[in-house]
Amino acid sequence: MSYHRISIVLPVYNQADHIAEIVREYESALARVPLPHESLLVPNACRDNSAAVCRELAEMFPAVRVIESELGGWGRAVKTGLRCAEGDLLCYTNSARTAAPDLVLLLLYAIAYPDTVIKANRRVRESLGRRLGSRLYNLECRALFRLTQGDINGTPKVFPRRFTALLQLCRDDDLIDAEFNVVCRRENYPLLEVPIFASRRHGGRSTTNLRSALRMYWNAFQMWRTLREAGR
Repeated sequence: MSYHRISIVLPVYNQADHIAEIVREYESALARVPLPHESLLVPNACRDNSAAVCRELAEMFPAVRVIESELGGWGRAVKTGLRCAEGDLLCYTNSARTAAPDLVLLLLYAIAYPDTVIKANRRVRESLGRRLGSRLYNLECRALFRLTQGDINGTPKVFPRRFTALLQLCRDDDLIDAEFNVVCRRENYPLLEVPIFASRRHGGRSTTNLRSALRMYWNAFQMWRTLREAGR
């Protein structure tokens, strides 16, 4: 099959100081993709001026739309954007950590391999602590959910709209990425991981710390128990 339009969901959380630079880079790079696109900015529970900056970007770039959410959460923002997306090729990514060339690369893979889920496998992180924490989380998810992916949380994630089970994700938090991979396994969606090596963060500070990491490990275990009880 061929696609007609790409929808790119970009959750925004306290990124007023750098989201404009990111969007400008994305919009320039996306001109190389042979399909029209829309960029959906989802500022969620921001405590800074992110929402206003996003609205200014929507006035500057015809492809940019803004869907504001009073409630926070990575998963909630992803789902909010996907619900409003109009394309038949859907994508979401962590804009603070995704370089424009990597976004374009994943989209081109998705166009070249239709009817396939395309996701990033990040090979470089900026600190030993993050590498170890991510490694532990990936091993936990692989063991609990019988997954084979090398990087559970890796974005961009790109998939065709006809994979409707991926539009019915439930998690409002960071576990939405684990749920995404579980659904792909359960539904037998073909999945291709693409290695990316960029590690530069555009700006802001990561919300991941020891406490949030431990909460993710525990929540992954709780999600496994819930799925097991549901026979899934």
